[in-house]
Amino acid sequence: MVMAVSFERYGRLYYLDPGPHRPRVGEKVLVPTDDGPEVAECVWAPQYVTEEIGGLPECAGIATAADLDRDEQNRERRADARVIAKRLIRQHDLPMKVVGIDFVDRRADVDQLVIVYFSAPHRVDFRELVRELARGLRARIELRQVGARDEARLQGGIGPCGRDLCCATFLKDFEPVSVRMAKDQDLPLNPLKISGACGRLMCCLKYEHPLYQEFNAKAPAVGTAVETPAGDGVVVGHNVPSDTVVVRLAASGRRCACSRADVCSPRQQYEASSTTTPDAPPVVPEAVVEGPETKEQRRQRKPRLRRRLNQDEGESEQ
Repeated sequence: MVMAVSFERYGRLYYLDPGPHRPRVGEKVLVPTDDGPEVAECVWAPQYVTEEIGGLPECAGIATAADLDRDEQNRERRADARVIAKRLIRQHDLPMKVVGIDFVDRRADVDQLVIVYFSAPHRVDFRELVRELARGLRARIELRQVGARDEARLQGGIGPCGRDLCCATFLKDFEPVSVRMAKDQDLPLNPLKISGACGRLMCCLKYEHPLYQEFNAKAPAVGTAVETPAGDGVVVGHNVPSDTVVVRLAASGRRCACSRADVCSPRQQYEASSTTTPDAPPVVPEAVVEGPETKEQRRQRKPRLRRRLNQDEGESEQ
């Protein structure tokens, strides 16, 4: 069985093995982490799946009233730590931006730990800032610098599609994205239209790229003369999601959408390939074996030879 939980409302989903517990949707549960059990909300109730999934962490149980109080106190501490960190950064005039705060109080090696995630255009000397944060929060302080993509993941937001950011909901790893993917999908190379909330190329450019690669490898290129069921024409466009090719007919000049299978090759070649296999050896005509010559054939051939000999003798006498 598998269940899904989330630490934030509309946040990233984490899958767990429910074990002996059967929480309902919306119920608070304990999730094992590196820093101890943390409170999360059950988004998907435990259910059976067809595939065998192993290696999932097991749910630590249903959250009690004490766990809920501790989680609420940690949320207030994170909010206070964010306010204090922003104020000290302004006082020191550091080019830093606070992205997120984590408050850890269940590790064996530390009593209380505050982890501050920040973004900066370059390396920052924050030694004095750490000392003042430790005095203000009365806890051990760790500052971790994150990149643009991780900043968008921690902060969350809405993408150009109108949905929550992929990195903040379900995307686990950041795969490399290049401008070539946008070119293969005939997208405008305007940075404002192909960039996400983080300022980098959108991660969703990679989702459909294999489909476009397969289509471009098999479909005729733009400007290719093709034969269609409606007549001969020239390819003027592609529609990859519908697996069709836009063709301008030579007879009428109008445009029509044809399936890729109808225009990949002439119909005569398709019909020929359907009757013969490409690996079959070429057909060699059988040699005609003539039998022995009959008397009638010799009789018909001999007068011609005699007539030719008589003509040659007459010419020689003249």
